[in-house]
Amino acid sequence: MNSMTRRLVIGTAAVSMTMSLAACGDDNSASASGNQAIGLLLPERASSTRYEAFDKPLIEAAVTGQCTKCSIDYANADGDEKTQKQQFDALLARKVKVILLDPVNAAVTAPWVDEAAKKGTKVIAYDRLAAGKVAAYISFDNQRTGELQGQGLLEALGPKASNAEIVMINGAETDPNAADFKTGAHRALDGKVKRIAYEQSGEWKPEVAAAKVNEAISKLGKNGFQAVYSANDGMAGAIIDALHKAGRTDVPVGGQDASLDAVRRILTGEQAYTIYKPYQPEAEAAANMAVYLVKGIDVTSVASTITDSGDNQIPSMLLSPVVVTKAKVAETVVAAGLYKAEEICSPQFAAACRAANIPGSY
Repeated sequence: MNSMTRRLVIGTAAVSMTMSLAACGDDNSASASGNQAIGLLLPERASSTRYEAFDKPLIEAAVTGQCTKCSIDYANADGDEKTQKQQFDALLARKVKVILLDPVNAAVTAPWVDEAAKKGTKVIAYDRLAAGKVAAYISFDNQRTGELQGQGLLEALGPKASNAEIVMINGAETDPNAADFKTGAHRALDGKVKRIAYEQSGEWKPEVAAAKVNEAISKLGKNGFQAVYSANDGMAGAIIDALHKAGRTDVPVGGQDASLDAVRRILTGEQAYTIYKPYQPEAEAAANMAVYLVKGIDVTSVASTITDSGDNQIPSMLLSPVVVTKAKVAETVVAAGLYKAEEICSPQFAAACRAANIPGSY
């Protein structure tokens, strides 16, 4: 993916945009008449639990909160781009006005987006920038995410970092976000560690990530590396299992997505960190933009812009990610309400929660 020039909207500006969108309220005028269905296409369930657990319900709640006449037409592709194309075509056949698309393979979507435009349907790229002239884009600063991942690994290694050899298991090459995560991680790691000794794509699949780590062990030796970068938590869990089976329990492994199992692994010391992307502001901004477009309202006045690889100017909102370590679980994912203490601190993890000063009854 070509580099992108970005003007970021973060922090209070992100809240301001959401409030601005929300201020318009529920428009029952003629401009909002007709089919007010909003399509929502999410990419998968297996490697990342966030889509079903957070994105879908948050978007549904935000849409219905802003537009009582709007409905969500939802499908999940389960990691299959052909399935997602069929789902996309089905939405066009049902004449939805707006589609929120988180693509399985962002590189193939330009014809989809163009066909939708011809039929009067606007496409919002959600979380991953789909190819084609999309109407808007909502995500996080993905290179910053990768940079935080790399910094988290350096902090976990401490004074050993300069002599450390690193294994990198990246996300799928079909995902432009994965390229940004990789770029950011290299920006943080290159020159700060001895070398990246092994680097492969885990394809966002835990079983592939585990196989790649086993290959790294075969090539480098069981003790031939000192840390593993994993692009997300789903792969990190499988990587940690593979390392334990090989007799390595001393290897810092990072991740991304702040999944519940990853937070628990962080508390027990099995995982070094994760990256928390506050899903609620991302989902609400996407939902509000979709409602704007359903109502025929221009979003350019309330959004920043990026220039994509095709020189298209896209109204956009890019949010800031947050790193989560054991010391920061309470002040991040618990304080923000992503998880209640009782959800994290089941009896098996209660002692680790107390050690991390997580408040709550458990």
